[in-house]
Amino acid sequence: MPPRSRAGESFVERHGLWSPEQTRRAAAVAREIKQRKLETVRFSFADQHGVLRGKTLLAEDAIGALRSGVSMTTTLLAKDVSHRSVFPVFTAGGGFGMPEMEGGADFVMVADPATFRVLPWAPTTGWMLCDIVFANGKPVPFSTRQLLRDATKKLAADGYDLTAGLEVEFHLFKIENPRLAPEDATWPPAPPEVSLLTPGYQYLTETRYDMIEPVLDLLRRNVVALGLPLRSMEIELGPSQCEFTFRPGDALASADAMILFRAAVKQVARRNGLLASFMCRPALPHVMSSGWHLHQSLIARKGGRNAFASDGKTPLSMLGMHYLGGLLTHAAASAAFSTPTINGYKRYRPYSLAPDRAIWGRDNRGVMIRVLGQPGDASTHLENRIGEPAANPYLYLASQIHAGRDGIANRRDPGPSADTPYETQAPLLPKSLGEALTALTANDCLRAGFGAGFVDYFVRLKQGELARYQNEETHSPEATAWEQREYFDLF
Repeated sequence: MPPRSRAGESFVERHGLWSPEQTRRAAAVAREIKQRKLETVRFSFADQHGVLRGKTLLAEDAIGALRSGVSMTTTLLAKDVSHRSVFPVFTAGGGFGMPEMEGGADFVMVADPATFRVLPWAPTTGWMLCDIVFANGKPVPFSTRQLLRDATKKLAADGYDLTAGLEVEFHLFKIENPRLAPEDATWPPAPPEVSLLTPGYQYLTETRYDMIEPVLDLLRRNVVALGLPLRSMEIELGPSQCEFTFRPGDALASADAMILFRAAVKQVARRNGLLASFMCRPALPHVMSSGWHLHQSLIARKGGRNAFASDGKTPLSMLGMHYLGGLLTHAAASAAFSTPTINGYKRYRPYSLAPDRAIWGRDNRGVMIRVLGQPGDASTHLENRIGEPAANPYLYLASQIHAGRDGIANRRDPGPSADTPYETQAPLLPKSLGEALTALTANDCLRAGFGAGFVDYFVRLKQGELARYQNEETHSPEATAWEQREYFDLF
């Protein structure tokens, strides 16, 4: 762990990494660790793929690590979803042109005390989400949580905050064979063999819900005990497919909630002989694709009004229409963040309750952006239906802010509402991850918003993933065995 300075200042104090409120919360966390007699504390950060990485410390050491930080290897930031290093980390600059990334040196996880929780399924274990900085105190430019925080600051300077609501579909299976034989320990490992919990094709029926209510109750109790703003649980159309929805919150809180929700569901399920998968389209017979619909609106910082609410002349305020125009204008490029896996693009099919082109409509489930709300309605908002549940939530939400701000600044016109979404002439969404990466590379708005360095970094990571797929598989409209190994158990 990073040494204390001669003056006795901790790493956090020396580099000014906490607000006064975080400092107060840290003292409360230290007391709670002792009072609850916790045995361990997990320090975690969401990596470039939105997957939690971290270390577990004994409780007595965790209290000191609140202020000293926890070291991690920078090689984690060089890896694709298979844990293969895409960058030459042992060359000058580590392949990044940055001395801090060279040679597999350390960065530091700095806990955000406001995220502290005791895990209900592991009641002697505490957990904290961390931000990441280099050992010299400089920010890590690949911190996706910080990239979202930066985007919200830009939006705040415009006078607005983003409010986001989550609507997340995923699959639940019973594990029949965990594939733990030595010959299954390939890289990535062989995916577990599973069976269904429901046969599906009875959308929102009570009988199907009742079949898996004991499992959903188990998940519900743990998610609520974590303090996540769960709103509903639903049975989706596909076999063993369900959906959880969450009450709206600010952008960073909603992204944090998504990160913890996915991890919690997967961990609780696995402890009970089940596999929860947020892979978009598992390579199993008859299963349906899962989406992540992101509900969003802007709230004026002065007065607290919904800036999307219409005066009755248009379905949205003019600011809302321009924000919508920005989302559509940059849809192809932002797909790299909302749909960052090869598998996710197999969801974009006509007549499938998923979008296939960049259009909007009033309360229409076939479009990319669904406008919800009546004139004067304070709950008016947009539902972006493009995302997959494996997306990194920090990058997904940040991409919406950058595209929407560009729409407002340039008064982008979203065009008319599309009442026949699969016949309307409009730009098609990317048909592959490769197409999305090409669009992202050429997109000035997102390169400016995220920074050209981060965009180039992200594209290189995903191109490595794409190259491995293309070396092993030919293009298929259906999910492949390669995708099942790559994504099924990871996400």
